[in-house]
This record gives sequence, C-alpha cells and structure tokens, in this order.
Amino acid sequence: MKWLASSTGQATFEDIKNTSLGKLVRDQLLNGILSGAYMPGQALRESELVEQLKVSRVPVREALRELESAGLVVSRKHSGVYVRELSDEEVKDLYQFRSLLDSHAGRMAAQLPDDEREELVRELDLCVAAMDTAISTGNAQDYYSQNLEFHWLFIEYAGNREIAKAYRDVIQKLHLARLKNLSNEAHRVRSNAEHRQIVDALRKVSSPKHAGEYAELLARHVINAHDRLSVM
Repeated sequence: MKWLASSTGQATFEDIKNTSLGKLVRDQLLNGILSGAYMPGQALRESELVEQLKVSRVPVREALRELESAGLVVSRKHSGVYVRELSDEEVKDLYQFRSLLDSHAGRMAAQLPDDEREELVRELDLCVAAMDTAISTGNAQDYYSQNLEFHWLFIEYAGNREIAKAYRDVIQKLHLARLKNLSNEAHRVRSNAEHRQIVDALRKVSSPKHAGEYAELLARHVINAHDRLSVM
C-alpha cells in the first residue's frame, strides 16, 4: 500500500539518512496500524515498543505524538496510548468527505485526453480483474489492497498533490472500518460490480459534458460503501 506509507517508505538512502529516527519509528508504527498488526483499542506500550524496535524512548515518544496529531492514536491520562477507535459518526463524516474527493477525481478522469483516459481504463481493468480473483479465493486482504489501488488511480490521474494528501489522511483513518466492510463476501461482490460499472462508464465517456454524471457515479459508490458498512 505504497500510497499509505509516508514518503520515507520509497525514499532513497540519502533521504532516509536525513530522516529523524522519530519519523522512521512513526512510519514503522503507522504501517503496523494500517496492516492490522495493531488493532483499534490496542495499547501501544512505550516499554514494549522500545524493546521491539530497538530504539530509545525519545523517538518512540516523538512517533506517538505525531500519530496522535494525525488522529490515529489517542493518549489517555494515567493509562497510556491506544490505537484509536472511530465512532460511527466519525466514520460517516469521513466517508462523506471521501465522497467529495472521489467525485472531484472522477470529474477530472472524465475530462482527461483520450490517450490518458484509455491508459487509466486499462489500469482500472487490471484492478477489477485482481479483485475478482481475490473474491474467488476468499482473500479479503488482497481485495482490500486492490480496492485501495483502484480508487488511488483516480487520485493520481487527477494530479492534485493537496487532494492526494487529504485523501491519504482520510484512508489512513478509515482503513479499519473499510476492512470490516470488505470482510463480508457479499459486500465485496457488490463493491466490485460497482467498480466494473465505473470502468465501463469511463470507457464510454464521449464528451466533457459527461464529467458531472461521472463525478456523481464515483460519489455514489463511496456512499454505498458506507451504507453497506452501516448495516453490518
């Protein structure tokens, strides 16, 4: 999940050499949260992290502070630091915000030059096929990764770095709720049927006037995902 890691995840040796130890520890913990190694509500005990990561307490504290600022962990007085659990209302708000970002990315995709749009369609087709395979093999984690890749392609082709940053932040907070959603096979089947509809509609875009309709299609897909989550 390259787009979920911070920039040091794909950095050169020179970049890493100039990155503080605290940020490297933060990236390690972030990847642990995003992979499910650390679950919502789980305590992140400073002494255990020091032992696991073979670092001093200072970079661990720095990393935990940054993760708290990002809304991924919460510090409880006299208790410690825990992976954050989102309320239903927070999840709803994040899905609504994400629908706006996906809608904009969909509008941009519908207005791409023909050659770029065709390239995007080819990449999206590969994701849909990979998700079909994940459904047939019952691999929810592979499905989740390909699902994220599918939506990230729209963000990449939109070409707006600020939107990409906002989108990454939203997904980092939503990933556990989405894992719960996509762990249901019926939800995966319905979700990928919508993905196929999205790709087919992009393939048939014939003029910029269709951009608004396509933006609505992306937004509705995100809201549908939240609706499926809500009935679990």
